[in-house]
Amino acid sequence: MDELLRLALASDPGLPWQAVVLSLLLSFVLAALIAQVYAWTHRGISYSRAYVQTLVLGSVVSATLMLAIGNNLARGLGILGTLAIIRFRSLLKDPRDMVFVFAALSAGTAVGMRSHVVATLGTAAFCAVAWLMHVAEFGARNRFDGLLRVQLPNDPPMDGALRAVLKTHCQNAVLVALREIEQGRKAEYAYHVKLVNPEYQSELVRDVSALEGARAVAFYLQDAAEEV
Repeated sequence: MDELLRLALASDPGLPWQAVVLSLLLSFVLAALIAQVYAWTHRGISYSRAYVQTLVLGSVVSATLMLAIGNNLARGLGILGTLAIIRFRSLLKDPRDMVFVFAALSAGTAVGMRSHVVATLGTAAFCAVAWLMHVAEFGARNRFDGLLRVQLPNDPPMDGALRAVLKTHCQNAVLVALREIEQGRKAEYAYHVKLVNPEYQSELVRDVSALEGARAVAFYLQDAAEEV
């Protein structure tokens, strides 16, 4: 077995097969850590399992390419020409997702260049910073418990009644969307709310549902709602 592997790597005698296996395994482990941190710290409604798996696969692919190129300029130009004909049409709506892709590819590239210490320390630093920013809610202006949606008759008294209920149950309530429906007979409200007691969500829904003409009352937790 060792003899077959030695013959297969004869074109690059300075790269033993054990080093190739170690590099690929390390790229997988580092990318899996980055992907797991992404899953732990993700917020919003755009979570994709395929995207998380792509982080790991992309790192392994980039490590493989760098191992194949080595110090050979001709190989690098050949692989660059091959990649140039590939069209990537996936769109990343969140800049944070793009940064995680770049982090995974960077880890794989560093491992493929056999800079294992740099790859390991860089990945550890990136994951630590991402986790700390998530825990500290870095950059958030307001932290809400959830999103309340309700449809009510379109008249000022019902608007005032809704505000009174929100004032009773919420520390803060911000209207983020309002639209007319049913030819203007009803209005649909969407409020970001911070509850006085986050455990009493059902009481808020119950009191809003008790308003005359209220329908389609729904409360979405913050993890399932986009942050404003």
